[in-house]
Formats: sequence, C-alpha cells, structure tokens
Amino acid sequence: MHKDLMRLLRATVRAHLAVAVGAAVLAGLLVLVQAELLAGVLSGRFTAAALGWLVLVFALRGLLGWVQGLYGGRMATGLKSALRHRLLERFGALGPVRLAGHRSGELVTLVGRGLDRLDPYLTGYLPAVAVAGVVPLAVLIRLFAADLGSAVIVLVTLPLIPVFGALVGMHTKAVTERQFHALSRLGGHFLDVVRGLPTLRAFGRARHQATVVRAVADAHRGATMRTLRVAFLSALVLELCASLSLALVAVPIGLRLLGGTLDLSTALLVLLLAPEAYLPLRVMGTRFHASMEGVAAADAAFALLKPAADAPSPSGGLRRPGRGARPPEIRLERVTASYPGRDDAAVEDVSLVIAPGERVALVGESGGGKTTLLNLILGFLSPGDGRVLVDGVDLRELDLEAWRAETAFVAQRPHLFAVSIADNIRLGAPGASLDEVRRAARQAHAEEFVAALPEGYATQVGERGANLSAGQRQRIALARAFCRPDTSLLVLDEPTARLDGRSEAAIVAATAELSKGRTAVIVAHRPAMIDLADRVVRIHEGRVVADTPRRELTGGKRPSAEDGR
Repeated sequence: MHKDLMRLLRATVRAHLAVAVGAAVLAGLLVLVQAELLAGVLSGRFTAAALGWLVLVFALRGLLGWVQGLYGGRMATGLKSALRHRLLERFGALGPVRLAGHRSGELVTLVGRGLDRLDPYLTGYLPAVAVAGVVPLAVLIRLFAADLGSAVIVLVTLPLIPVFGALVGMHTKAVTERQFHALSRLGGHFLDVVRGLPTLRAFGRARHQATVVRAVADAHRGATMRTLRVAFLSALVLELCASLSLALVAVPIGLRLLGGTLDLSTALLVLLLAPEAYLPLRVMGTRFHASMEGVAAADAAFALLKPAADAPSPSGGLRRPGRGARPPEIRLERVTASYPGRDDAAVEDVSLVIAPGERVALVGESGGGKTTLLNLILGFLSPGDGRVLVDGVDLRELDLEAWRAETAFVAQRPHLFAVSIADNIRLGAPGASLDEVRRAARQAHAEEFVAALPEGYATQVGERGANLSAGQRQRIALARAFCRPDTSLLVLDEPTARLDGRSEAAIVAATAELSKGRTAVIVAHRPAMIDLADRVVRIHEGRVVADTPRRELTGGKRPSAEDGR
C-alpha cells in the first residue's frame, strides 16, 4: 500500500477509515454464518425457521455495505481535501520561481482529475485488502474443522491468486503511470493552446495546434487502451486460477458424496465456503487495477510535497514587528544565486545596501538579473552563497510569511483573478471595506475607469484580466498595494512596461505617492520611473556595475532610456 497515503489517512480521517474497513471485514465474516445457515437448511439439518436468520444475515450484510460506502466516501472526501490543501500550501511555499518548472495545466490536472481518481483506491482497494487479510483465513479455519482434504486443497491453491496478481500488477503500475503522464501532458498542452489562441490565430497556427492536440489525445487514448488490456488480462488470469482451484475442490467433493464417504451438509458447506476463500483476493486484484491511476496521481502529489534539495529553508521562528518604527534596511552580502535546474548563476557576488526609506531603481538589460534580485529580497529564491539581511537578520531565519505581509508587490504582468474588481483590489487585505477599496483605487488613479464599468467595483474581471487594458490592470495592481497601508517595503517590477504615455504618467504619480515612508525597490527602464529613485543601481550580466546616488543624478547627466536597457 502507498505509505504516504496511509500516513495522511491516519493523520486526517482515521475514524472514517476504521469504520469503513471494520464494516467491510464484518460483512465478509458474515459469509461464514450465511454459508452455515444455507447449508443446514438445504441439507435438512436446520428447520425452515432458520430462513428467518438467513434473511437477517442478508439484511445485516446490506447494512454493513451501506455503512462502508458512506464512511468510505467521507474518508475519500476528507483525504482529498487535506491533500489538495497541502498541495496549495506547498505551491505557495515554493513560490513562482520553482513552480515555473511545472506546467500549470499539468498541476491543474493533478489537483483536479488526478486526485479524484483516488476514490477507487480509498473506497475500494483499502477495504478489499483488509477483507482479503481476514476472511480467507477465517474460511480456511472453518474448512479445516469441516473437511481436512478440501481445506488442504484450498490452502495449497490459494497463494496462486496473489502471486499471479502481483506479476500482472507490476506491469499494470508502469502502464498506468504512462497513462497518467499522457493525461497530464494533454491537460497542460490544451491549457497552453487556449491561453495562446489569439496569438495562434494571428499567426495562422491554430489549425496546426489542433493537429498537435489531436496527436497528444491519441497518445492518451493509446495509453488508456493499453491499461485496459492489462486490466482485462489480469481479470482473466485471476478468474482462471480461481476456477481451476474451485474445480480441484468440487470434483473430489462430488465423488466422495456419491461414494457415501461425505455427508450432504458438510459437502454443501465446503462448496459454499470454498469460493469465499478466493473471492476477496480476486476482488482485491480487480480493485487494485481500478485504483492505479489514482496511485500514480498520489505519487506525483507526494513528489511535489517532498522538500527539494534547493528549496528555501523553512521559515524560522523570528518575526519582524508590524510597520510603525521605520522601514527596513535590506542588505545583500556577496550574494550568488541560480535558478533550479540551471548551473549558471543568475546573479554573482552582488553586494548592495538599501537604507531604510530609500528608493532604489534597478536598471539594466533584460535578463541581467534585476528580477532575480527581487526574488531574493522576497524570499522566493535562496542564495547559494552570501546572505540577504533584513535589519541585520538573515532572511532565511525570518518568518517569510510575516516578511511578505509587510511587502507591497506590483509585478510587471500582474495577475488578475476571475472575480470582481473589488475582490482583486483587496487580494492582500481580505478584510478591507468597500470604502477602503475605493480609496485605494483613487490613490492608484483607477477610480475613473472603474466607475465607467457596467457594475463598477462589482464588475467581474475576465480570466487573467482579459477585458481590461494593460494600463488598467497595472492600476488595479497598484490599488492592491495601496490597500495594504501598513506595509513597510514596496517592490515594483517594471510597472510602466508596455504602457502608453497617459497610463505611464498615472502609474508614476501613484508610485511616487505609494513609496512615501517606505523602502522601495523598483525595476525600471523608463526615465520617468527612474526619476523617482534616490539611487540608480545598474545590473549587467548578474553583477552590479554602477551605483549612482541621487545627488549625482541631479548634478550630472540623467540616465537615459538607453542606460536602462
């Protein structure tokens, strides 16, 4: 059984697991009572009144089956919810840097359809394992008491079913993993195609991508058919083994009954019980194959939950106090860092001090390491060498969640969710009132265009902000930052990129207001944004090549757009 799943089951839904498994085992053990009563009635050993007890046994088995289904469903729902919650927490802990190595469509398929396929494992396979471990042993004990010869035959042939089942099962696991990976690729590629459909149509490549999706879907169909073939083969093997084993029991029973060496009651009891010794193992094998896709999804989920060697260190117990005394000092000491899966350093031997309340602009060519420095400051990326200090404390020793709670962050391409304008603005301050949302929008120069929308702040934003312009999306992102007035650090990643002059002017004015009383780190290319800085730090090929104070900017040449590229 899957060890990680079992640990999670015991930690989250232990009671439901115990009830579901207990009901399945009790229902299986009632088979012995059922066979005893039925053999006695048919042989005349019991009177017709025993039929009432037989009906009661049938009803009790039905009730136990209902209890198993009810608590098995609750167990599956609880475990999937807990596992999804842990995955979402893990995604948050990994941050955007390490999640960039996973296609979003594959993650969606895993968290959605993949974990839903755990139901056959949880509600079917686990109870079947418990029944297979108890009922055949109980049946064997009763057979030994009733007829030694038949019991020996069952004892010898019974191990054939798990042996052949295991041989086929090893192949099934590999085939099912390939099927699940094919499904993940299909989901990931299809999501990419849907997101990029306007670009594909513009370049006339939509038809070609339809062919690619068809090819990926055919690969998934082929993998599914191979899995089904293996499952049918397994069922055939198990049924054949069970049938031959039962024949070895039934033929001698018939001959001995005809010869008068065996009484009818014992013969009926053996014929009724012998199939029940093999049935739990056959059911377990069948449900094993039905649950393999869910097990493959669980493997992928727990692989994501395991901490990687290059993952950030767990947040320490140190917490920064809330904003009030002063903005933080940020110090980078000989920092070298690289992204997961890459050997070359994104930044190398960078030393930089940002004083409390200082506004620093990072400029340089694209790919030079500016965004990497922001990721280091926010704790999304850990340095391989050197340290990032916040007020003299290593960032790895701080509570990263508390640190980010003090940060107002505006990305170059802010993500808007498919909720209302108001809910997008209050993303970092869920308890903000509508008046506070309006005030934040006014400060970010977003109130005018929001008021012109059909439902104002209640207007639903299209997926990824599709129904808003780039400037409008950027202003909503700034409004998010204004909606967190207690933050002490402002981090902006090229907030005016791809904006027209009017939108740029609004963003610059809002940024000037937002950065008051805060330490601000701004990645900038445009002169208007660079003019807000107290210092301009130029990054080239992962190194600091220039650090120009404000007094030199005003007294000498102002950095041009070319300097910022």
